[in-house]
Amino acid sequence: MGLSRVYSRAVQGMTAPEVIVEVHVSNGLPSFSMVGLPDTEVKESRDRVRSAIQMSGFDFPARRITVNLAPADLPKDSGRYDLPIAIGVLLASGLIKSRLRVEDFEIAGELALDGDLRRVSGALAIAYNAATRRYILPLESSLEANLVGGVEIYPAKSLKEVIAHLTGEKPIEPLPDNEYLYNSIYDDSVNLNEVRGHIAIKEALEIAASGRHSVLLVGNPGCGKSMLAQRIKTILPPLSQVEAVESAAIYSQSITGFDINNFGKIPFRQPHHSCSSAALIGGGGIPKPGEISLAHNGVLFLDEIAEFERRAIETLREPMETKKIHLSRARRQVSYPADFQLVAAMNPCPCGNYGHPQHVCKCTPEQVTKYQGKLSGPFLDRIDLMVPVSYLKAEELDSLSIGEDSSIIRKRVIEARKVQIDRQGKLNYSLTNKDIESYCILATKAKELLLSVVDKQGLSARVYFKILKIARTIADLAKVEIIEVTHIAKAIQYKKLF
Repeated sequence: MGLSRVYSRAVQGMTAPEVIVEVHVSNGLPSFSMVGLPDTEVKESRDRVRSAIQMSGFDFPARRITVNLAPADLPKDSGRYDLPIAIGVLLASGLIKSRLRVEDFEIAGELALDGDLRRVSGALAIAYNAATRRYILPLESSLEANLVGGVEIYPAKSLKEVIAHLTGEKPIEPLPDNEYLYNSIYDDSVNLNEVRGHIAIKEALEIAASGRHSVLLVGNPGCGKSMLAQRIKTILPPLSQVEAVESAAIYSQSITGFDINNFGKIPFRQPHHSCSSAALIGGGGIPKPGEISLAHNGVLFLDEIAEFERRAIETLREPMETKKIHLSRARRQVSYPADFQLVAAMNPCPCGNYGHPQHVCKCTPEQVTKYQGKLSGPFLDRIDLMVPVSYLKAEELDSLSIGEDSSIIRKRVIEARKVQIDRQGKLNYSLTNKDIESYCILATKAKELLLSVVDKQGLSARVYFKILKIARTIADLAKVEIIEVTHIAKAIQYKKLF
């Protein structure tokens, strides 16, 4: 009889709890049983493990094999347990003897029938959350995990290579420590200077980018809403190392996986308006990150937001406040970060011509009210800047002036954000009410104006504090410490639309 223990990891949201793969080989009728809440894909590993061991030159033990995935109350999914199970079977049956301490390693990898290793999802998340041991991972997954830095990772292409490493026949060289192979990645194919006119709208986007405020653009069809919104990513500061790794860790768990060539790229997600609420916030039997989590540390652009399902839009309300999403299913409860900057665009009415000076709107007042009412009051309360986008006149379209380059605006945004970090340790969008009292100092006339508008328009407390945050950002761009009347007046204009 033989017993072995091999260490691995599960992935639950942004956490990676430890899993101990215990393999017991004893005399009796040949069998292969698995316990410890394995999902179907884990149960199927017995056939992959059997074939991979045989194709690697070993006789699969014709004995009673029991595999326990501990802890027993933690659900196990994916093929990442194939490799640790195979190593456990070989050790427990005495087919190999490891010269290295197996407990010093954490092993994960999916096996092909010929013994080759395939990438596993969540490798980067595992290394990011559980940098405690050395790791043996498939080559492609190891390159992802190495982005974390400070983790000793051994890349393997096959089960044979892992066996040769553990037995000392042919050690695998660990990957060089990748402290930070990160470069800011900007999409040079688009630029804000490609948009003619709209000086005021570009200024609003600069304010939104500087304080990381959410923004809603409303205007007639073809006036440039989508074109403007898609270029906000070109004026955002580069991701920090922590932000880049955190965003990559989320992508590594998604259905599409993580492309290492996109490491450091500012997340920009633009789901179609047919997107369901589950796809937007995340979900599934085994909850996967949704669009709001994939947009973490970046931008979530909802074009034609009024065409989204009302239920889908309303699901954004809590994440916009808490900056995270909790997904609860029958057997799984996971949390994902969702600190995204919302940028949305919509028409003012179903036909799109409401308010156009030349085109006649065919909608009745009831239809206009119903269309604009698709965005509820509580949701609009959470929007920082609501910006009307007007149509361009002929002379503006024919103008030779192309406006400022995105790189010039980005420098001002970076400077404004540095002021905020130096002053309060966070960006203005995340200021608490207590922070606002300390850092949003108003001139006397500015305070009188704000209180007057709040009383006359019956604004909510949330809107009151959002106006102060926006005014703080406007003042930061103007490089002044005291918030003046002009800053408050401009901030109030961005809250008056519907």
